[in-house]
Amino acid sequence: MPNRVFAACLAAALIVTPAVSAAAQSPDERTRAIVDGAAFKQAAAFIKSDQDRFVRELVTLTEIPAPPFKEQARAKAFMEMLRQQGLSDVEMDAEGNVIGIRRGTNPGGRLLLVNAHLDTVFPEGTDVKVRRDGTKLMAPGVGDDTRGLALVLALVRTMDAAKLQTADDILFAGNVGEEGEGDLRGIKFLLKKGKYKDRIAQVVAIDGGDVDSVTRGGVGSRRYRVTFKGPGGHSYGAFGLVNPAFAMGNAIAKFARMQVPATPKTTFNVGVVSGGTSINAIPSEVSMDVDMRSESCAELAKVDESFLAIVRAAVDEENAARSTKEGRIAADPKLIGERPCGETAAASPIVQAAAAAIKAFDGRPTFTISSTDANIPMSMGLPAITIGRGGPGGRAHSPDEWTDVDAATNVRNVQVALAIVLTVAGGR
Repeated sequence: MPNRVFAACLAAALIVTPAVSAAAQSPDERTRAIVDGAAFKQAAAFIKSDQDRFVRELVTLTEIPAPPFKEQARAKAFMEMLRQQGLSDVEMDAEGNVIGIRRGTNPGGRLLLVNAHLDTVFPEGTDVKVRRDGTKLMAPGVGDDTRGLALVLALVRTMDAAKLQTADDILFAGNVGEEGEGDLRGIKFLLKKGKYKDRIAQVVAIDGGDVDSVTRGGVGSRRYRVTFKGPGGHSYGAFGLVNPAFAMGNAIAKFARMQVPATPKTTFNVGVVSGGTSINAIPSEVSMDVDMRSESCAELAKVDESFLAIVRAAVDEENAARSTKEGRIAADPKLIGERPCGETAAASPIVQAAAAAIKAFDGRPTFTISSTDANIPMSMGLPAITIGRGGPGGRAHSPDEWTDVDAATNVRNVQVALAIVLTVAGGR
């Protein structure tokens, strides 16, 4: 080979070798390179110095009520906090989600969504004053998911303080409607109708507790409100007419005897029953709220089909058992909630990145299946995970919910979350 040709080939090899080397790195190697970098060490020092502000913002947000469908007051406060961090295009969208962009080195390209939900399960009037016992904070919603919101703010602040860069733009969000009958309406809007819907390529939701636990599977659910109607009448004078309460009771009894597999875990429940006007009146209308869940889309479909068949059978049996001279029993099963199943493969880069970040801080990653905002992107084929909000905690969804903000644990956990976000977004 002529010397000039050899020299040209050698030069080309030297140019492409770094790119090839980076591409060939394992997730553990990429994450380790980030964590061992000078910028991340600066970030770690900032996180330690920022502990008091983290706790202060957690308390402030917890004490702003955010009942289902009434998250606006907390959303406004969170939006102002995001603005103070210097994000671009901070706004509240048409569904009530609060969003802001942190630009990457490839602006306008693909985008990583990092979100925590604004809403809690607690109704209006709930006392949300935070009580303290050492490093333990106690109040309804202090963990789920207010601590997730505080973590979002800490991540943004830390990335700016340490001048950390990512290739991808990051959309940080506080979204509405994760709990109960909110039916994931916030994340659905972001991914299906929001202004960035066509750019979001990956999702890291912040929810749950332990940051060493990664949710990569979505438990699907279907929820119905079934209304049973009939002619009604006096309990004595009209005795013998069909009774919607009997039909509903029969349906509940049949439903209770339904067999479901233990694996994949599949569950069902009647959570609310209501109706009637008086103890001495045959009701003209009663209803029940039903929740069915499964780790398997196929099993969920089977349970759903069986439940609807049970309702039809209970109606038919009541109409056959008593007089229909004043009218028949009818049932109207209305779907009031649906969370699709989904899964992000264990071998996918986003899952491997999360595992690598946890191991980089001497943790042992565990993988779970749950019902979170990540259900929606998973069902759409987008790589998505849910990571913990950090810190020991307990009694979620109860008035004595608590979370521990021990400084050493929190500093470590914020670093884990930061390493996950940086690795997924192409950080350096």
